[in-house]
Amino acid sequence: MKIFDAHCDVLYKLFMNPDLNFGNSKELQVNLERLTTSKTNVQFFAIYVPESVHPDLKFQAALRMVDLFYEKVLSPYPQMKLVKSNEDIRELGENEIGAMLTLEGCDAIGQDLLKLRTLLRLGVRAVGLTWNYGNYVADGALEERGAGLSRFGKQVIKVLNETNTACDVSHLSERGFWDVIETSRHMFASHSNCHSLCPHPRNLRNDQIKALIERDSVMGITFVPEFLSGTKQAVIDDVLRHLEYVCSLGGENHVGFGSDFDGIEFTVNKLAGNDQYENLWNVLQKYYSDIQVEKFLFSNMAKRLPWGNGRTQ
Repeated sequence: MKIFDAHCDVLYKLFMNPDLNFGNSKELQVNLERLTTSKTNVQFFAIYVPESVHPDLKFQAALRMVDLFYEKVLSPYPQMKLVKSNEDIRELGENEIGAMLTLEGCDAIGQDLLKLRTLLRLGVRAVGLTWNYGNYVADGALEERGAGLSRFGKQVIKVLNETNTACDVSHLSERGFWDVIETSRHMFASHSNCHSLCPHPRNLRNDQIKALIERDSVMGITFVPEFLSGTKQAVIDDVLRHLEYVCSLGGENHVGFGSDFDGIEFTVNKLAGNDQYENLWNVLQKYYSDIQVEKFLFSNMAKRLPWGNGRTQ
């Protein structure tokens, strides 16, 4: 069993509580011990700067999270390997875990492309344009205005295209999503579910899911109960409902998982941390072939994300 998880918020937790230990702190839903238990092959680590941070300090906070990634996640643990490209992922050893930096929301860069390029040069390989609300780039899914990309936002997309960086449409407004479809070379949804099954603003509508499929992209089903069932409670069968729905739209080769572990307070029953991926695997095995399960858990993400050699311009 190989696992590719497209979203977690460990860096946010480490930022908020420096006493936590990535190795084995039980307060972390993703830590080295849990990753090893689940035999995760690739884990994305998001840089999410909370709204409580003053705008003038957001970039500094993002740099602090980059430092935590290198000093607290990678440096002490030789089995944790920085990955920036498909080639890096393919070259991982049997007991190695690939760790990739992502940016969740461009609030940290303000209106400064130099800050964006700096984060890319520090290892960020996927960029979500917004969190839930608006910034200088675009509006988020919960912003009442519902605007799309700004003029600056289109410049951000140009940089992402030039550097072969994936644009993450999770959290983006609906209009912003369609602007990205028109302008981005490489887009995906790291952690989103199906609006038809659970009408939350963070979930994707049928035409959005079909657009990702038509672009040969991928979406990660997330384990946020509110996005699965509309309540604070969910079970693994709820995860399967959303997975199967994407498949029914033609997405068997375009769906994976982005847990949102450490970004959630309430969890799916028997799926409360990365070490419990085996419970999901066991249920998937009841309904899908080994080939399909492998695609959902690993290769759909690994094959459909765009990175070449990881170089940034």
